[in-house]
Amino acid sequence: MPTTLNTSLIEVRRVNGAGTVCTRDSVAVEDPLEIQVGQERKGLRTIRPVSVTMRTPGHDDELAIGFLFGEGLLNQRSDVADIESPEGETSCVRIRLRAGVTVDLKHLDRNFYTASSCGVCGKASIAAVRAMACGPPLNRLEEFRVSAAAVHQMSGRLRGSQEIFEWTGGLHAAALFDGAGELCLVREDVGRHNAVDKVVGAEWLEGHIPIADRILFVSGRASFELVQKAVRAGIPMLAAVGAPSSLAVELAEAFNLTLLGFVRDGRFNIYSAHFRILDAQGVDIAVR
Repeated sequence: MPTTLNTSLIEVRRVNGAGTVCTRDSVAVEDPLEIQVGQERKGLRTIRPVSVTMRTPGHDDELAIGFLFGEGLLNQRSDVADIESPEGETSCVRIRLRAGVTVDLKHLDRNFYTASSCGVCGKASIAAVRAMACGPPLNRLEEFRVSAAAVHQMSGRLRGSQEIFEWTGGLHAAALFDGAGELCLVREDVGRHNAVDKVVGAEWLEGHIPIADRILFVSGRASFELVQKAVRAGIPMLAAVGAPSSLAVELAEAFNLTLLGFVRDGRFNIYSAHFRILDAQGVDIAVR
C-alpha cells in the first residue's frame, strides 16, 4: 500500500444490491501547498508567496520548481540557491534564488492565460507561450521518432505504474517515455497540471531541460495548458488517454509538437506533426 502521506483510510458504506456493509476505503490525500520565492534585490531579502495549489503530498520540491519554470519565472538550474520548507511547515516550499537573480512576479497577478476559461483569444495565448518557450518551434528534421507499436504500449505501462491510483482510483498521472516506449519517470497527483509540473520539475532539477528525447504521456485529456507546459520544456510529443481541445491542437501545430489523443485500447489519433510517428516499416505513418 502507498505511503499514508498520499492516501487516507476512511469509513464508508458500500452498497451491494439492496444491502450495505461498513468498511474502510483508501482515498487520495488532497492538501494545499504554498509556493514561495525568496530573492535578494539591492541588498534587501524578500519572501513572497506566489501560489497556493491543492495537491497530493509528495515530490513537493519538483511541483514548485515545475510550476515556476512553466510560468517562465525560472530558467537555468543555477538560478536556484536552495529549496527549503520553513521550520515546522509541511505544506510550504520556498524557492530561494541565488544572490543577484531576481524574477518578475507581477505577471502571476494578471493570470493572463493560465486558465482555460480566462477568455483570451488563441493568437494571444500562443504568442505568450512563444515568448516563454525554450527555443523556436520544434524542428521537423530532428531525429526523434516513435513507432506506432511503441505508442500502443504506453497506456498499459502507465496504468501499471500508478501505485496510488491502484488503491484509490482518484489520481491523475503524467509520465515520460523514451522513443522505444519504455517508461522513464511517472508522477501522480489529484491535479493533472500538478502531475506534469512534478515531472518537468524533476527533469529541471537534474539539468535535463530541454527534454528533447521523451514523450510526455498524461492520463486525462490534452488541454492547452498541458501543451504549453510541454512546449516550455522542449518536449517534442504529448500523448493523452483523452481528447485534446481545439486550442491545444492549434498550439501544438504552431510549435510542431506531435499531439496524440485517445491513446488506449490499441488505437490513437494524431492531431499534429504526424512525421514523428512511424509504421511497422519505419516510414512516416501518414505516407501511403
